[in-house]
Amino acid sequence: MANRWLRPEVYPLFAAVGVVVGICGMQLIRNICFNPEVRVNMENRAAGVLDNFSEGEKYAEHFVRRYVRNKAPEIMPSINSFFTDPK
Repeated sequence: MANRWLRPEVYPLFAAVGVVVGICGMQLIRNICFNPEVRVNMENRAAGVLDNFSEGEKYAEHFVRRYVRNKAPEIMPSINSFFTDPK
């Protein structure tokens, strides 16, 4: 029965599902730990609505967003330029 699921054809499916589960887990941990609007303990929930714009700005402007801000919106720029730029 175990050999039925562990065929080599299934490995890419396991890898894709593993990557998706990892991304979802990373986003869940990021939101619980670093989102300024999420309050897990009772003391922070009792504080009510806070005007913490700097903390929200720090959360929204993370490393990936700062890195791609000045980049061209292309997935593979070298291949795009190879097929579009005349030589």
